[in-house]
Amino acid sequence: MSIKAKLSFFISILVAIILLLNLSIAYFSTKSGLEQQAMQQTEIIAKQVGTSVYSTWRAKMYMEEQIGAKLRAVAIAAKDFLDPDIDKVTNEQLVALSRKLQVDGITLWQKVDGDIVVQKSSEPKEIGLGSKGMDYWYTAFQQLFALKPVTIPQGQKLPNFWTGPINFSTSDPSKINKWGSYYDGTTNYMINPFVHVEEYMDFEKSIGTDRIISQLLKDNPDILEIVGFDPDFFGNNPIIKIKQGKPVYNLDVRDIKFGHYLYRDIPADKALIDRAIAAGSIITEPADRGGKRLLKSFIPIDADKTYVIGVSFNRDAIRGTLMHQLILHSIIGLCLLVATVFASYFLAGFLIRPLRQILRKVNDVAAGRFGTSLPIRSNDELGILATHVNEMSSSLHSYTDRLKDAAEELRSTKQYLESFVNQTSDAIHVADLEGRLMQVNNAFEKMYGWRTEEIIGRRLNNIPEADRQAFDRLLRTIKEGGAVADYETVRYRKDGTPIDVSMTISTIRNEEGAIVAVATITRNITSRKQTEEVLRRSEKLSMVGQLAAGVAHEIRNPLTTLRGFVQLQRQTGRSSAQQLEVMLSELDRINLIVSEFLVFSKPQAVHFQLVDVERIMRETISLLDSHAALSNVHIELAAEKGLPELDCEPNQLKQVFLNVLKNGMEAMPEGGRLRIDIGSEPIRGGVVIRICDEGCGIPEQELGRLGEPFYTSKEAGFGLGLMVTQQILANHKGTIRFESEVGRGTCVEIRLPARVDGEQPPHSA
Repeated sequence: MSIKAKLSFFISILVAIILLLNLSIAYFSTKSGLEQQAMQQTEIIAKQVGTSVYSTWRAKMYMEEQIGAKLRAVAIAAKDFLDPDIDKVTNEQLVALSRKLQVDGITLWQKVDGDIVVQKSSEPKEIGLGSKGMDYWYTAFQQLFALKPVTIPQGQKLPNFWTGPINFSTSDPSKINKWGSYYDGTTNYMINPFVHVEEYMDFEKSIGTDRIISQLLKDNPDILEIVGFDPDFFGNNPIIKIKQGKPVYNLDVRDIKFGHYLYRDIPADKALIDRAIAAGSIITEPADRGGKRLLKSFIPIDADKTYVIGVSFNRDAIRGTLMHQLILHSIIGLCLLVATVFASYFLAGFLIRPLRQILRKVNDVAAGRFGTSLPIRSNDELGILATHVNEMSSSLHSYTDRLKDAAEELRSTKQYLESFVNQTSDAIHVADLEGRLMQVNNAFEKMYGWRTEEIIGRRLNNIPEADRQAFDRLLRTIKEGGAVADYETVRYRKDGTPIDVSMTISTIRNEEGAIVAVATITRNITSRKQTEEVLRRSEKLSMVGQLAAGVAHEIRNPLTTLRGFVQLQRQTGRSSAQQLEVMLSELDRINLIVSEFLVFSKPQAVHFQLVDVERIMRETISLLDSHAALSNVHIELAAEKGLPELDCEPNQLKQVFLNVLKNGMEAMPEGGRLRIDIGSEPIRGGVVIRICDEGCGIPEQELGRLGEPFYTSKEAGFGLGLMVTQQILANHKGTIRFESEVGRGTCVEIRLPARVDGEQPPHSA
């Protein structure tokens, strides 16, 4: 699709979106306005009905007050006409008295066996009727018979008199009566005159609330229902009496006070009625009832009590108006959209004319033709774009030449790096985070024996089993961002031959800084390890030569003793048990000295084991006892209790102690004290050994050179003792540190770590 078509399309889409938004806004605003109008209309109707209800209630209350006053007067008059003993009163008398006093009937009630029962009446159906099942009527009757004020909230209350609300007759449900009950204690019965008040119902139908509701429904066809709810009884079970096989509802406990409840959903409407009463204002909700889409409103009003008026509005009337407005706006919007499509198409063609020129220029630049420049005809955005395209063309021409030079330089650098990696004598291999090899150099093939094509993509499995856990911990450190340099260990070649190597391991990161691979540079140090072993043996032989005089002197003393005893035995021909015991003791001493001396007489196999460092130190001191005695040196040893055992090679550790002790003794040619302190190291859980002499000390400028090969201040030394000592301690993961002051002596501090559970011992060639 061309830019012209795209621009026209996008402009049309934009206009269409604007029109849709306008249509939506118009729809929802109109809908909201119509719903608000319906709510206002509903509220006005509710107020009219509320006013009618209040007026009807006032008229009803006035009517009931008049009837109640008449009934009280009739009851008092009847008391004067009737005998105080009910047994002397006949039903015929009550019929005649009713006509005379212009009431529809008179009933006499008497307390009988825990109930209050009709004993005499002008209406035969009333005789025998009990009041115990009449709810609050029974309570009022009891209070009258007790000559107490009636506390029932319904009806009228005067001294010795109570008249209940208008209700259906229990004996004849087709009649609606109002009763008056009078008892002043002068008779043994309660007088209960009553009148028929069917005209009351006719009053409500003709000029009361029902009449107004009918007129409102007729004048407002969109209003489908107006109902008056009594919240006390709506949704609850009404008080029902069964008379002659038919249910009879009390008028004073009706849930629907007026109107016809056509669109029923009692649980939902009950909840809305409760909300309206709690809020004290109108509540409106949409509802679907009986196939009709309704807008139901509930408005609380106050008359003799709180009622709720429910008004159901036909939502389809709102929908019809909305659809008419929607169709009208849609036709107008469609016409505007068609006009926009044609106008935007011609406008787009005019606007993109300069873009076509810029496109041709860009195509020339893409083809490598940088000479032609665009003409600048305006200073708008397209003119600025044309200027930048010309500048870009010029810059690209320059950059292209420079990129060619840079590409040639990169190619040369790549060749140099590849040559460096492949020609170096150190093996280099790169592995991903799963351990699969990604790249190796030529030295790797020569050192380990695997060819590139057979090892790429595979894991390098050449680690001794004893080193596996230590290397896994090392690899975790690397993957967490650390690095390892000069890590000395043992690896296997392809043919299974072990070689000593020194490894430097580092990470390779991508552009985001995330670790993606691990690079390892390996150097074969087998020859160096062998040289170090030769140096250790040479140093050992050197010390043996120096110790020979002391050992010979030590052995000469017991030999002299043995020779004297042997000569004595030859002369006397016998030897005592004490002399034999001395001779055996001297022979054991010679054997011990020779056994310790044999440690240095031949190479020892490297075997790490848990040893007591204090015991190793005491054995070393025993070797030097004779030499110390000749040199007037007194050796003192102090060790803590409960020192941890060290994982080490005992003979190599003994060689370290011999080198340091011998140096301390040689630093005191006039003799002195050589103190040895052995304590635990709380941080690493190892052992700290401090060996301090009282010799001449070492100048500060020479402390840094201690341990260098062939550096020594002794006339007959070779400078290899401390170098070998440092190498042994490095293999044991230990350290050595020197503190010295000229003229006061030197202290050598040796720290050796204890073995951690699961850790493999270090390797030594």
